[in-house]
Amino acid sequence: MSPVVYSVEGNVATITLDDKENRNALGNALTAGIYQSLNTAMDDASVRAIVLTHEGTVFCAGANLKERSAQNSDVDEDGVGFDQVLSLIQTCPKPVIAKISGAAMGGGIGLACAADISIATEDAKFGFTEVRLGVAPAIISVVCLSRMRRGEAMEAFLRGNKFSGKEAANLGIVSRAVHADDLETEIQSILDDVLRGGPMALAAAKRLINEIPEKPVDEAFTWAADFSSALFNSEEAAEGMAAFLEKRDARWVIDE
Repeated sequence: MSPVVYSVEGNVATITLDDKENRNALGNALTAGIYQSLNTAMDDASVRAIVLTHEGTVFCAGANLKERSAQNSDVDEDGVGFDQVLSLIQTCPKPVIAKISGAAMGGGIGLACAADISIATEDAKFGFTEVRLGVAPAIISVVCLSRMRRGEAMEAFLRGNKFSGKEAANLGIVSRAVHADDLETEIQSILDDVLRGGPMALAAAKRLINEIPEKPVDEAFTWAADFSSALFNSEEAAEGMAAFLEKRDARWVIDE
């Protein structure tokens, strides 16, 4: 049985971590399953948004220590690295929304930070517990540090303590923490909004957020001006503006 379940309903693909026996820890099979599911969603033109979620009381317990401690378990030249998963989430042209109602430790926080929008329950548990294992949150720091203030990241990395979903939201790790009874409604509200955006426009918005901060200001303005011109001259923009002026939904909006 695969540790990752992939399904599509309407225009939304759902990637579910389903290895409860191992607390959805990031073993080779689960990591590869997430990566393959992301690629499947990207290749499916009918999919407009992706939800990353889980079965059981743990979203993701971090690294699979059973595999890591086994002899030569980390030598897999053909395997998918967790860095590839985090990078693909960020570069995927479709919005990725994490839905978290259980514990997220180590690499689980990395998934939450890599997602475009992450919603957790207030009582979910989070923690950068790597230091207590004699290692450090190296790979996930690439996606976490851009969301967290330096001082707060330093404390969280060094202490290795656990904290609530509400505190994770305060730290910038997740977009928002909600009461458990409100999680489904919040995710659906986000999907309803996202699916009103043009597919090309959504991909463009992700590019702006990921690429503009890395450019010098003058270069950023030049690049953004060219990028904006191309967007406004696109067929999608013509349809979107026509729909606005005609007071109707754009053709990419599906009436559920």
